[in-house]
Amino acid sequence: MKGDLFSSDHVVQPAVAPGMSVENAKCLRYVVNGDMLARQGAMVAYRGNLQFERKGQGVGGMLKRAATGEGLPLMTVRGQGEAWFAHEAQNCFVVEVEPGDLFTVNGRNVLCFDSTLRYDIKTVKGSGIAGGGLFNSVFSGHGRLGLVCQGDPLVIPVSSQQPVFVDTDAVVGWSAHLTTSLHRSQSMGSMLRGGSGEVVQLRLDGEGFVVVRPSEQKPQQEH
Repeated sequence: MKGDLFSSDHVVQPAVAPGMSVENAKCLRYVVNGDMLARQGAMVAYRGNLQFERKGQGVGGMLKRAATGEGLPLMTVRGQGEAWFAHEAQNCFVVEVEPGDLFTVNGRNVLCFDSTLRYDIKTVKGSGIAGGGLFNSVFSGHGRLGLVCQGDPLVIPVSSQQPVFVDTDAVVGWSAHLTTSLHRSQSMGSMLRGGSGEVVQLRLDGEGFVVVRPSEQKPQQEH
């Protein structure tokens, strides 16, 4: 058969390296030789001898997920082969985490990652109860982290002279060594008059960067 569907833009080419790579704007490929981790249900295709197993979180992880709602529902992929991962046709990106790095990311934006990376669910400092309880996954170690985002993300530098304020429903993640706090951008009088819809933001201070998606739409609850 012929047609645009069978052009080089769509037909999968042989893998050139093991591990994670960008297949296209909406999908990541992972050449597995051992094991890796991915969001549950994110696999859209695979070939080779692979096994997919739900990853248990242990008692501590289950308690954190119950308390925070942030939990990262993961599966372990083992064997030899290659798999493709995607989530709701969102845009895909790869982050290289190096030794000494810490990257704080919202669990809803995690697609897959190397088993050499470590993660933990932590409270966003300064968010307090007023923020509805903000919790993110903090990645460290050495390896690749695959992320998804609704639209093309904005990477905004943060400096000690210029803090950045982000909507809590739009933030994807930020680099280590940034301090966080809640910022109220409306006066009480404005709130009593109905407000602008922009009541509280997350303030980031220090030296680093923050990643935000071009939407304030609240994500659907995952089941």
